[in-house]
Order: sequence, then structure tokens, then C-alpha cells
Amino acid sequence: MTDPLLTELHDLALEAARRAGALLRDGRPDDLAVAKTKSSPIDVVTEMDIAAEKLITGFLSEHRPQDGFLGEEGASSPGTSGVRWVIDPLDGTVNYLYGLPTWAVSIAAERDGETVVGVVEAPMRGETYRAVAGGGAYEGERRLAVRPSPALDQALLGTGFGYVQARRAHQADVAQRVIPRVRDIRRGGSAAIDLCDVAAGRLDAYYERGLNPWDFAAGALIAREAGGLTGGRPGEPESGELTLAASPGLFAPLQELLEELGAWHD
Repeated sequence: MTDPLLTELHDLALEAARRAGALLRDGRPDDLAVAKTKSSPIDVVTEMDIAAEKLITGFLSEHRPQDGFLGEEGASSPGTSGVRWVIDPLDGTVNYLYGLPTWAVSIAAERDGETVVGVVEAPMRGETYRAVAGGGAYEGERRLAVRPSPALDQALLGTGFGYVQARRAHQADVAQRVIPRVRDIRRGGSAAIDLCDVAAGRLDAYYERGLNPWDFAAGALIAREAGGLTGGRPGEPESGELTLAASPGLFAPLQELLEELGAWHD
């Protein structure tokens, strides 16, 4: 990295994610309480989730007080520096509640609206994924690369489901129609980790409807820097309508299939 600002943002994101990951891993109480609900009773926000976001925003504000924030747990400020941090302090909350290992801290930095740094810390997997725009993607010191593109019918996909019942029903219907057309589907429960698994070659592709910017900002950059393509509906970037990441030769066929099946609406 030759840009001093990107080096600074990268290093701060790494440290903030490491600290938040340690807090979540080491501070998880056995009788984990629910602070409030999100969109339905299935999807919960824990006390630790809120504590992790406060830790991250406090640390970053201490070092860069003029930056803006967009966080899942309510951090929202425009800032004046042109840099905005997009934070999911605990992606995979239900996994965390149940003691499953697939959860992560996701931190991205935007400069003038473009994502330039992404870090995904997965403490229970012992993995730290990171990328800087134009600098490649890494897990630790290992450079990441997406798998060679298979034919669609040989592709292993990841996906996820929302927590509103009507949306879940439609997503299940789409998945039912996708699965005969591909090798298989996995559902891990963390969008950030699924995107990193595409980058690491553990999945050929990942798609989901209903994500928020903090769910995909860091992971999508990591997937792109590993040689993948990311987007949404044809000609559009990843969004709440649809987020898709895949190896280059698989991206268009899968995007076309999802469009055909109406994966972007409820």
C-alpha cells in the first residue's frame, strides 16, 4: 500500500475488529440476554452486539474524530473528512446466541463514497480477512483467490434468509428452484463470512436479498480483490434488492438465473 491514508484506515480497521472480536469471544455470557428485537422476534440484538459497536466507534473516533459512521446498531453521522466507516459489530447474531462459530466483526472504510478498506474478523474460526482497494485480498498473510469458474450446474452456492416470514417464504421458494440447477447450496448465517468464503475459494458464489450496507461492504470488497465479481440485479451494484458475488465466469449465468426466478422481490 502506497497511499498513507489507506494504510492508516487498514491498520485501524484491523485493530478495531481484533478488539471487538476479542470482546465478543471472551465476554459472551452463558445467560446471554436480549436487549431488544429487530425486524421480528427471531432476529435479536444482544447486549454484546451493542457493546462491540460502541467499542469500534469509540476506538475509531479517538484516532479519526472527523470521520463518519454507518453502523447496524445505530451509529450514524456524516463526518467531515470524506471517510465513512460502515460497521457490522456482530454479523451472525443468531449463530452467536446459539454458540455456533460462524459469526464475524465486519468493518469497511469508504472514501468519498467508494469502499477502499474491508476487514472481516471471524474469531471462532481464527481467521482475519482484509483487503485494500487495488491491493488484493488476504486471510492473515495468505493472498486469496476465487476458485476457477465452474459450470453453473457444478457450482457450490452460499445464501441466506431474512427474518421476516413473508420474505423467508419467498427466499425458500427461490432456493428450491435454484438447487436443482447447481451442485448444492450452503446457508452459513453470516453474509460477511459467506462473501469471504467466495474470496477464499470455499464457495463458488453467494447471493442474498435483503442485506444492508454493513452486511456486505467489507466482504464484497474482499471478494472483488480476490478476483471475484460482485453486484446486484443486472447492471446494478450490490444492494438490499440483491447482493451477488461469484467467480467471473459464473457471475453472469447465476445473475441471469436469479433474475429469471425473481430472487430480488418478496
